[in-house]
Amino acid sequence: MTKSRPSEAVPGQSVLVVDDEEDLLELVRYNLTREGYKVTCVETGEEALKAARRQPPDLIVLDLMLPAVDGLEVCRRLKGDSKTRDIPIIMLTAKSEEGDMVAGLDRGADDYIAKPFSPRVLSARVKALLRRRENQLRSELETTIDVHELSINPGRHEATLAGRPLDLTYTEFALLQFLAKRPGWAYTRTQIVDAVKGEDYPVTERSVDVQVAGLRKKLGDFGSYIETVRGVGYRFRA
Repeated sequence: MTKSRPSEAVPGQSVLVVDDEEDLLELVRYNLTREGYKVTCVETGEEALKAARRQPPDLIVLDLMLPAVDGLEVCRRLKGDSKTRDIPIIMLTAKSEEGDMVAGLDRGADDYIAKPFSPRVLSARVKALLRRRENQLRSELETTIDVHELSINPGRHEATLAGRPLDLTYTEFALLQFLAKRPGWAYTRTQIVDAVKGEDYPVTERSVDVQVAGLRKKLGDFGSYIETVRGVGYRFRA
């Protein structure tokens, strides 16, 4: 008797599966649950959008051919939303035509599997995508942002200016990190809100100006590095 290989899933990793075929949903649910994932299944594009935005999963398995809002539109909306755009998406379709694959990838899908497929192949693709995402997040946390006299360490949640530590709130740190990652890029207040809002501090478009003013004050003589772009928002000086 062949022994099953131990699951490589990280405890707590969640997968949202979207398909209008009940039998396929149960098949995928069974196999991914056995691998150690927390699996949620929905049958429509509308349900997928609501579920992903309510509690973003670690990965989404998304069927292309869905009633009303199809998989391509679901993918486009999710990748256009700052809250869900970084979630890896595997597209499923009963068609194996190259055009379907290209359409899905063009809308931001990370991988593509044509039906019928082997559950073992799907599990392998899920593991690979989640591993890639973990490595990417780890790399981002370990990479220090150095621009002008400013140095930001995302992993340690530390920032120094001209060698001295900055005492920043959660929101101020997130705001500074967001702007400093791409010097010279102008961002609207809405984009800033989407990027920096955190669980412990309410951020609105109006409060962005207040946060910027407070951050400039803490930066002292270097406060001018955060520039106002009239009619747009703010940017970090290149």
